[in-house]
Amino acid sequence: MPNHTLNPAQPSTRLSDLSAGLWVLDATTSSVEIKHKSMWGLATIRAAFTKLSGEGEIGPDGSAHGTLTIEAASILSKQAKLDNHLRSADFFHVERYPTFTFTATGVVADGAGTAKVTGRLTVLGTTRPLSFTARATAAGPNDVTLSGEVAIDRNDFGMGWNKAGMIKGRTTVTLTTRFTHR
Repeated sequence: MPNHTLNPAQPSTRLSDLSAGLWVLDATTSSVEIKHKSMWGLATIRAAFTKLSGEGEIGPDGSAHGTLTIEAASILSKQAKLDNHLRSADFFHVERYPTFTFTATGVVADGAGTAKVTGRLTVLGTTRPLSFTARATAAGPNDVTLSGEVAIDRNDFGMGWNKAGMIKGRTTVTLTTRFTHR
């Protein structure tokens, strides 16, 4: 069935109206992208993870939870040297920690096309609480696309490499996740 684009002022389908049951991530139409200031704030590094999986469940009472798994080695910046460095022990250490996982312990829709998402992010074997607001950018009876943005401090997960202080600020993670009802 086709998606229905949501007007944030008058959503055609409210998140709270989605059907109970299992929802599975459509990895082919979902994305997780990162951007971070580097070179003392003069350049912005941009990259995307190309291998994702996940699922969620909406209970009969409207409660929701789920998991998003990202394959760390799937990072792609279109700069081979940078990609290899990001995969190394300086950053993602993909040989030891092949995946990052976000476990959403609660997703609470507000009736206006947005939802408060709370959960735990595990990166490099370290788990930290994480919450953000997701917006339904498209929804239909059997699919929903949620988008959100969150700033993460890489130091919270042990990624302290910073040669000559060239890396500044937090990493911005932008998510676009499309789920289909099973």
